[in-house]
Amino acid sequence: MSRLPHHPRPVIVLAHAAALFGGCSPTTSTGPTLGPGASGTACQTAPKAGSLSGWQTPATPPPIYPLLIANPGELTCGANRLLFTFLDASNNVLSKPDRTAKVALYDLGRDPTKPVVTVSGTFIWAIENERGIYVANVELPEAGTYGAEFTTSVGGGTPSIVRTTFSVDATTSLVQIGQRAPSTKTPTGADAGGNLASISTDGAPDPALYKTSEDQALASHQPFLIVFATPKFCTSAQCGPTLDRIKPFVTKFPTVDFIHVEPYELKLENGSLQAVMTNKALTPTAITNTWGLASEPWVFVVDRQGIVRGSFGLIFSDAELTAALEAVK
Repeated sequence: MSRLPHHPRPVIVLAHAAALFGGCSPTTSTGPTLGPGASGTACQTAPKAGSLSGWQTPATPPPIYPLLIANPGELTCGANRLLFTFLDASNNVLSKPDRTAKVALYDLGRDPTKPVVTVSGTFIWAIENERGIYVANVELPEAGTYGAEFTTSVGGGTPSIVRTTFSVDATTSLVQIGQRAPSTKTPTGADAGGNLASISTDGAPDPALYKTSEDQALASHQPFLIVFATPKFCTSAQCGPTLDRIKPFVTKFPTVDFIHVEPYELKLENGSLQAVMTNKALTPTAITNTWGLASEPWVFVVDRQGIVRGSFGLIFSDAELTAALEAVK
């Protein structure tokens, strides 16, 4: 087993994520600051990690970099859906189906030698046959500085070990699994007089995704899926395919409402939706801010009691989404 010198890199910033995988970012978020779990209570924070042997930046960059995909505030103590990939020195994505990936997470403020959790990542194509990522569901005991040690190999070859560090926050603006979904009035086809092009940038909108407003689904105790995505204004190819991947689930789960929301302020000009810009950046809607989103696409699955039971940032597997919908239908 070869051990590459690790090269700590920050948790992926959104502009970088957008370039690689098509995630987009609102300019600001003014949603409520909530902690993980249903209570919204801030979690405990570990002592400062300081400078730790084995976790510093090496003098020689390694040939493979681990890269966590998250925005500030999206990783908190408690349950997390950890997304990561591997890059070379030129930022080419090295993740692929025959590359295995195991990650050990260390709470560096407590014990930099003993992992708090070790889990294998599940590979998912973000863009088919082009860009792949790994998903790992992990439980993080507290906020603070963490180390991630990745063991990866291709086709049964010699494993390599690489490391990075990242921050886990005590609070987050993002609505969490186990919390009650906020009540928000989302645009419907009825609101638009049947003209879906006035409320959706999807080139082929499915009317089923605009039948019900999210607040109506909550009030009627109807399980629902809500997806925040903008096919027209996303920086690359991920947002439109996210909607297209959701559409087949509409007929598979007839007892669940499906709701699409454009996450940015839009205006109809000459028969076409255009973005409302703030300081040359896309402007998040009040709905986006209420849900606490710092990026999109994002999918939430909510049960009949109005409790969020599934949360999927950037990308999801069919198995993940099916399991979440089966649990609430």
